[in-house]
Amino acid sequence: MPRIEVVAAVFYRDGEVLACKRAPGKSAAGKWEFPGGKIDDDETPQFALAREIREELGISISVDGLVDRTVTPVGDLDIDLACYLVSSAEVPFHSTDHDELRWLPVDALTTLDWAAPDLPAVAILSAPAYRSKTERP
Repeated sequence: MPRIEVVAAVFYRDGEVLACKRAPGKSAAGKWEFPGGKIDDDETPQFALAREIREELGISISVDGLVDRTVTPVGDLDIDLACYLVSSAEVPFHSTDHDELRWLPVDALTTLDWAAPDLPAVAILSAPAYRSKTERP
């Protein structure tokens, strides 16, 4: 099965995480996801993620630690999704690929209808052990 390597940004701020809803006309329209995109052949995952967020959300980021990397079958493709914690001095307000951006408390992430590739990262972020590890004073 063909495999696509994709990266996604997990913005974590004051106990909340940014979720983005896919716009109509896009693949997985109406589903929630972490923003990001495909890795080009000559890119590292971190470089690709910074480029995708600049293109999609119009902001610059610093890529921090890996949250999860999972391969998920979607139709006739395997989506190899690596989700990274990111930080930015800027707050995203709009997206070229999403019709809604929403900051949610970590314990509310599971209330949204997530795209299948993002579900493993949502489960990790929602786990009490992970939340206590990432809480900042």
